[in-house]
Amino acid sequence: MTKKAIVWIREDFRIEYNEALATATQNHEHVNALYIYNPKNFDKKREAQKWWLSKSLENFNIDLKKLNITLEVQLGDELEVLSILKKKDDVTVYWSKVYEPDIINKGKKIRDLFIKNEVQYKYFKGNILVEFQEMTKDDGTPYKVFTPFWKKTEQHYISKAPSRLIQVKSKVKKINIFKNSISIKEILPKKDWHKKFEKYWVPSEKEAKKYLQELINNRIEDYGDARDIPGVNGTSKLSPFLKFGQIHVETIWKKCQEIKVKKIGYRKYINELGWREFSHSLINYFPQMLKGNLRKDFDNFPWVKNDKFLKAWKAGMTGYPIVDAGMRELYETGWMHNRVRMIVASFLVKHLRIHWMEGEKHFKNCLVDYNEASNVAQWQWVAGCGADAAPYFRIFNPILQGEKFDKDGIYTKKWVPELKNMPNKFLYKPWELETKYQEQIKVVIGVNYPKPIVDHAKARNAALDAFKTIKKN
Repeated sequence: MTKKAIVWIREDFRIEYNEALATATQNHEHVNALYIYNPKNFDKKREAQKWWLSKSLENFNIDLKKLNITLEVQLGDELEVLSILKKKDDVTVYWSKVYEPDIINKGKKIRDLFIKNEVQYKYFKGNILVEFQEMTKDDGTPYKVFTPFWKKTEQHYISKAPSRLIQVKSKVKKINIFKNSISIKEILPKKDWHKKFEKYWVPSEKEAKKYLQELINNRIEDYGDARDIPGVNGTSKLSPFLKFGQIHVETIWKKCQEIKVKKIGYRKYINELGWREFSHSLINYFPQMLKGNLRKDFDNFPWVKNDKFLKAWKAGMTGYPIVDAGMRELYETGWMHNRVRMIVASFLVKHLRIHWMEGEKHFKNCLVDYNEASNVAQWQWVAGCGADAAPYFRIFNPILQGEKFDKDGIYTKKWVPELKNMPNKFLYKPWELETKYQEQIKVVIGVNYPKPIVDHAKARNAALDAFKTIKKN
């Protein structure tokens, strides 16, 4: 047994339910936490998450200091940083798995490197309920439909012996292993866009637990209905904490099991955990979907390239208030309500017929909760080209969606303040209000707020005609 241990932190910024960290502290005299910041994984791709990462490191460092564990942040490629470790360093490296194909492949190279350099190592299950390799159909093939996948996965997880929660042990003395650690602040985006996020989020394990307790105490009973209403605080908002591992999905699961009377809200929320598991399974069994359509008949779909429309969509200036509200919430907070995510995604790929990958790329850059598996799977679900996807001819009407799910306009008027005086009857079709009344409330469509960039009925028909073309191929 070596005297020193390194816990390689990736998506597990937590003390509780961190098997790699706990095992290291139980078996080694000195323990260091290592985060490797590889700019290639973030630059011009995940700007919002640079902020979350930086704040996560700051808050995690505070927790680690209490345990006499040094957090070292290294800049560079993971393989290069870890290649300096040799047998003579008397160190064992621990880490938790991340379930993305490219990361898994790099992990195999790192494992081979450690074997070559005679460095001891051990890795553990990551932030997931069931390893995706364990979940296949009876014939050994992977699932493409959610319901049977989740039914089997849930049963499998319940049947397993409960995970043993190993406690993290405080160390006597802090040490440093690496040279030239970078400052955490160097990770922050260069633009000031991220600064407003601090009004909305505290990326820490403590905050994640608070959100979970709030969900259990006040939200989960009504979650089935409330999750669709963007004007109320009806969702868990745990997604960014899950992505960076401020909380483990098993912690959420176990807390949910403590609910004595499990109503429909409980089942709806547990199913959301299931979709997360399903998405990770999909991208690992079908990694081609990370770079294109899972359904190959969509490869010939007549997408439209329109930079003007794409820019209007990103800016929340489409002229459809519920769409614009969602896009502005995203830019302001780094997050968007899930029902609205479906609405804005449907608008992009069906009303504008812009390729879903443009939307996926924008979400990747702007979401603090960006998760490769979920983001790609959900965009393909909306576009109709993914697994168990919504049919392409299911086209959300942005007018009716607003009237149904934000009928009082609480959400829409918050994020589109130009329309704060618009009567609710016309809120989702403000162009129908007579001009003289528009002038009275000081919101003239085409002046103070844009006209719709496309006509809903015409855009819907064009989308349906485009869908017919792929059936012929």
